[in-house]
Amino acid sequence: MSVRAAVDRLLKEPADAWDAAGRIPVDVLRDLGRAGVLCAQVPAEHGGPGLSSVDNGDLTAAVGVHCGSVRSVMTAQGMAAWTVARHTDERTRAAVLPRLVDGTLVGVGFSEPAAGSDLSTIATTVRRDGDEIVVDGGKVWVTGALYADLLLVFGTDGPRGAAVLVPTSAAGVTVTAAPPPLGCRAAGHAHVTFDAVRVPADLLVAGAAPLAWLVTSALTYGRLSVAWGCVGILRACREAAVRHARDREQFGRPIAGHQLVARHLANLWTGEQTALRACEHASRGWDDGSTGVFADAVLAKYVAADAAARGAAAAVQVLASAGVPDTTVVARAYRDAKLMEIIEGSTEICQTMLAEHALAVTE
Repeated sequence: MSVRAAVDRLLKEPADAWDAAGRIPVDVLRDLGRAGVLCAQVPAEHGGPGLSSVDNGDLTAAVGVHCGSVRSVMTAQGMAAWTVARHTDERTRAAVLPRLVDGTLVGVGFSEPAAGSDLSTIATTVRRDGDEIVVDGGKVWVTGALYADLLLVFGTDGPRGAAVLVPTSAAGVTVTAAPPPLGCRAAGHAHVTFDAVRVPADLLVAGAAPLAWLVTSALTYGRLSVAWGCVGILRACREAAVRHARDREQFGRPIAGHQLVARHLANLWTGEQTALRACEHASRGWDDGSTGVFADAVLAKYVAADAAARGAAAAVQVLASAGVPDTTVVARAYRDAKLMEIIEGSTEICQTMLAEHALAVTE
């Protein structure tokens, strides 16, 4: 079964029940993992589908149409797989990557109570002690942590950065469900503490490296994944708004025939297509090994998240009272899209980075 067919089969039921319950059935996530959906760029030699960034982006958008919470878990799993693939040796890749496409679920710990956009203030420590790695500290709003078997934890080792895989079953790990979030309510967000947690040294993914470099590498993947998910949000909103505007009649004709409603439909289509083109450009750069992929991913995330937030609001406006119930596709998209303007670098952080890029490339 292809990864796209697995998405259509496993996510065919409406996601509103998962959103309302605040939980995705773990069996569904494990089945998606075994189908290669959650980290589809893992190469075939390690058991994955080996999709290009462009093809994985198309898959991510398809997941985003169905369920933003599943897409969030997909982004975390993909970030973990990419970090392992990039920063470890072949022995570690051969040991870890097959697990990530065989039902093992992974969360990624970046943020802390005092470390959000400014990750230089990370206080979690990751230090070697003989044949073990000792982890102390805590992470907040870890996507998928309620489902995870492993956590990829970013921390410091003296003045340098480090990343380590920590089993959630390890002694000293405490996972506490986060308060119900505005959007992506079923993504399994949790706060995690590490109290002198000891894991084997072979679970160290990267050590003695610049922290900003480690984090940026992972976030570039994450930003691009979020951007593609926003394409899915826009697609779902456009389809719902167009169907309603065709069927709903007021003043003797379908509301799609009223110019102010048609404007919303035009803006939805424009936002979707603009976000799609930005994502395709960034993913082609990723596949080609472009040195500009960092800035391209930031641009795609900024453009797509902004378009998704505005597009979801427009879709709710078109559906009016039909879009107000919390279980509707557009209401869920409205809540999920707002989070897309915050995660993996807020809109303001993206603007700052894009301004710096503009200054760097302009003579």
